[in-house]
Amino acid sequence: MAPSSPAAAASVADERSPLLQNASKSELEHLDDPTKLPKRRRNAILVAVWLGVFLGALDGTIVATLISDVSSSFEKSNQAGLLGTSYLLSTATFTPLYGRLADIIGRRNALLIALTLFTGGTTLCGLAPSMVSLLIGRLIAGMGGGGLMAVSSIVASDLVPLKQRALFQGLANLFFGAGSGLGGPLGGFISDRFGWRTAFLCQIPVLLLAAILVFRNLRYRIAGQGKSKREMVRRIDYLGSLTLVISLGSLIFALSYKNDRNLPWSSPLVWAPLISFVVSAIAFGLVEAFWSPEPVMPLRLLKTRNAFFVALTNLTLSWVSFSILYFYPLFFEIVKQNSASRAGAHLLPNSIALSVGSLFAGWFIRKTGRYYWLIVITSAFPVIALISFLFLNESSGWFHSWVAVLPSGFGFASVVTATLIALIASVDRSDMATATGLTYLYRYVGQVVGVASSASVLQAVLTSQLRERIVGPGSAEIIERIRHVATSIKDLPPATQIAARTSYRNALHGVFGLNLGIAVLCLLCTLPLREYALPSSFAEEEENRRQRNGGDTPSSEEEEVVAGSR
Repeated sequence: MAPSSPAAAASVADERSPLLQNASKSELEHLDDPTKLPKRRRNAILVAVWLGVFLGALDGTIVATLISDVSSSFEKSNQAGLLGTSYLLSTATFTPLYGRLADIIGRRNALLIALTLFTGGTTLCGLAPSMVSLLIGRLIAGMGGGGLMAVSSIVASDLVPLKQRALFQGLANLFFGAGSGLGGPLGGFISDRFGWRTAFLCQIPVLLLAAILVFRNLRYRIAGQGKSKREMVRRIDYLGSLTLVISLGSLIFALSYKNDRNLPWSSPLVWAPLISFVVSAIAFGLVEAFWSPEPVMPLRLLKTRNAFFVALTNLTLSWVSFSILYFYPLFFEIVKQNSASRAGAHLLPNSIALSVGSLFAGWFIRKTGRYYWLIVITSAFPVIALISFLFLNESSGWFHSWVAVLPSGFGFASVVTATLIALIASVDRSDMATATGLTYLYRYVGQVVGVASSASVLQAVLTSQLRERIVGPGSAEIIERIRHVATSIKDLPPATQIAARTSYRNALHGVFGLNLGIAVLCLLCTLPLREYALPSSFAEEEENRRQRNGGDTPSSEEEEVVAGSR
């Protein structure tokens, strides 16, 4: 029966479709403009991506405490540093790709790719039949691990105004700190009770949960995102990514050969990769400057003051912080002969400091709108920690052993949080994702070079010390056994045990001394940074950028902030 009047007809039509249509229009508006997402939806997205941050941090510190057990089980203790550098190598080379990739294929697709690679690599690690397959698994996991961190920061910048961004970055670092804190003791506990393979495999269910949450919640689009798969594939900077992979890979191979095989610098296995590094690094610079239409690392960003010094600060700070993560527990496991779980537990104060430092920096920046002196002062904290490490010995008390690491974690978290804000505030929003990828590139390059260089110093000093202290018939075999299987020290005669532990202590002091010099360099790199005004809304942010004269020239309002902050 037809409706009796136009009003009745409209009523029937309203009952059938308009509510769905209105909801669809509202949803489409949110999908096209992430700044208009409802708060509940925004928070659900942030929790989903921060879960990836938690897992990336958990995996990093789990492996740090498994290094001795894993490498000894394959009788490859001299390659222990490769467990860290293989992961960090692929992370460093693929992380900058995610900034541009997230612009081209969208945030959700970029993050799902990262989760897939990370899950596949972690599974291979847990099932690895040899050291080579384990290292391949770490390489694959690293391809995704950097993306988990980088895309999470990019998503937060999409959803949160810049002045509040520091606090939300602090919350993200809280997930990072929780993962780092649980990873050390959890990795040691699982390795002691169930074997090191379980420490990898137990991560798989949580990774699958993270992928489901990202797939269901992270659905918004951003301006400039590719409209077809063909366009997305065409816009990726393959040549820039390839030359970056070759340059960093060559550097790591050179340091690894020098480290693992104790080869002289004159060996072709050392100088040939170094030459390859120099040539490919120059090629990378030329490709990014003159060839790639959408480079993974736009060199024009590095011409700006803040981008250049933020990059150097992140490189040197990450060098120091990750060297501490990988080599600080070795002091307690080898020199003091603690169990893997107890040695790993010494990273727990560092992880607590990471959480406190990031939240403090976020709160401080949100309250004051300033970050210059915060960066400068807290960048001195790792210097304090490393000075105290130089005095660690077999008789060091609980305060020295557990509290000395606190300034390192606090300083790292505070500086990383604040320098990201310093960089984002100095670039246009169209460059935000790429600039974020730039900071992660230099963080991971610092991690790669830092861990590899520290491992090289450790092996060089250790070999020299062992040859000086262990002499006589069979000494060469004993020295090689100690270098290859660090856990074998407890099975040596008492006098040889003391010689081995003393040699390791002096070698680790060499590592801490190297990193002390890098920490001082990091402090110096923070001094030239410029402070910009931080807008409290997206509208104010766009207005400030329109008023800015030139890429790195602040507006009059921002000059007042700079003058008042020094």
